[in-house]
This record gives sequence, structure tokens and C-alpha cells, in this order.
Amino acid sequence: MKPTNRTSLAALLLKFMLAAFPLCAPALLPGQQPAAGIQDNSFLMEEAYNQEAGVVQHINVFNHAWRGREWQYAFTQEWPFTGQRHQLSYTILLAHAGAPGSGTTGLGDLALNYRYQLVGDGEPALAIAPRITLLVPTGSASKGLGAGGAGVQLDLPLSLVLSPRLTIHTNAGATLTPSARNAAGDRARTTGVNLGQSLIVNLSPTLNFMVEAVWSRGQTVASPGQTASEDGCLVSPGIRYAFNFRSGLQIVPGIAVPLGVGPSRGEQSVLLYLSFEHPFKR
Repeated sequence: MKPTNRTSLAALLLKFMLAAFPLCAPALLPGQQPAAGIQDNSFLMEEAYNQEAGVVQHINVFNHAWRGREWQYAFTQEWPFTGQRHQLSYTILLAHAGAPGSGTTGLGDLALNYRYQLVGDGEPALAIAPRITLLVPTGSASKGLGAGGAGVQLDLPLSLVLSPRLTIHTNAGATLTPSARNAAGDRARTTGVNLGQSLIVNLSPTLNFMVEAVWSRGQTVASPGQTASEDGCLVSPGIRYAFNFRSGLQIVPGIAVPLGVGPSRGEQSVLLYLSFEHPFKR
């Protein structure tokens, strides 16, 4: 497949961001603290680092398709619960679904998450933090914005520091919706699995280049009691930069270009990321 103009534009955009961030940061924040590293700011992946005690994180992710008008905006807030060992969080999804020139915009399904720091605490080379999520059907299945029924999701994130310059993150998960629904109102039990792998290159403590690869196999309701399976696979190059303030606030903007491969060949989108992390008590 020949590279499209949009693919070329995405590559040029990434090159520009890599060149511009180191030049702009000192001018924008002349009074910032010595650089603190970036740790829990992946875009499509989940890292195995719970929030430290007394620190909260607000995560914004916006993903817009190159072709068509479909987009998704997710807001996640992560809180430590009685320390770093336990973490509570929620994710609110807003999306636009449908064909170009039509479609609808509305809330997607709500995710309520609990994560346990099984191994590591952000300092050791290896960290593991299994998560369990309750999926609340706040999105409209008839409009293509939700599963139409409550579900549960399990995910196992693993993070491993290979060297001061290289870190990898691995994800494996599964989703079960006992009574999903399609736009016609038909119901069926659906399942899904997901795998992911990323490589983070620390160009500096506050500037990272990253490549994330995610694969999923999910089911949709085709007719009463019947489902159809669908695979998806994305490879997403991106960059992120950290602005650190004396107050303890860390702001991390980022950009990535998820590209479909294999069963998702031809899919292209641009992803914008913005995280705010700060202490909420002394």
C-alpha cells in the first residue's frame, strides 16, 4: 500500500514535535524544577504503576479518525486508596459514532476501576498491577455508543525497565458482557480479549519517544443469542514531554498516530494526550 499524504503528514508532524519540544520547554518554563522522569503516561497501553499516596492524576485522551468524523474523548481520574498498594479510578467516555455526514454524539459506557500493586512501586525494575473493572452501560447501544449491558474486565499490566534508556510495558486482558445488546435490541453474551506491547525510549528525563502495539478480538451482537467476532490491530508511534513545577504539578502533553495493520489495515487516526498530576495533600 502506498503511503498516503496523510501518512506523510503524520510522519512530518512527529519529526516536528521531536525537534520542537526540547527547544520550547526552557522558554515556556524558565522556573521549573530539575527534570522529573515520565512514568505513567502511556496512550493506548496501561502501565503497572499505581498513584503514589497523596497524588492524583487527571488524564485526557482524544482520538480522531483521519477519514470520516468518528472520534472519542476519554477522561480518567486516578486516586490512591489508603496508599500506593490500592488504586481507584474511573473513566468517562464521550464519542461520535456513525458514517460521515450522519451519526450521533453522546456518552459511552462508564468504567469503574480497582488496581492492586502486586509487584513493585515505581522504583524497582519490574512492576505488576492487575486491574478489575466494572463497565456500567451508560452509553446508548441503539446509537452505537455502548454495549447495552453491564460488563466486567480484567487486565494484567506489566512494566519492565530494561535500561535507563529503555522501558517496556505489556498488557493482557479479557472482557465479559453477559447480556450485550445491538442497535436492534437483540441480546447475547459477548467476550473479548486484548494484548498490547510498548517500547519507551527515554531521549531525556522529560522527553520520550514511544511505540505502542495493541491487538484485540471482540464480539458484537449479530442476532438474538448470536455474535460476530472482529479483530483489530494498531501500531502507534508517538512522543510525550513533561513540564515539572515546584508545586509538584506535572503536565504531560503528547501526540501519537495510531495506524491500522493486518485486520485494521487502512485505519488511521491522530491521538492527543494531556495529563495533570499533582499532590492533593501534604
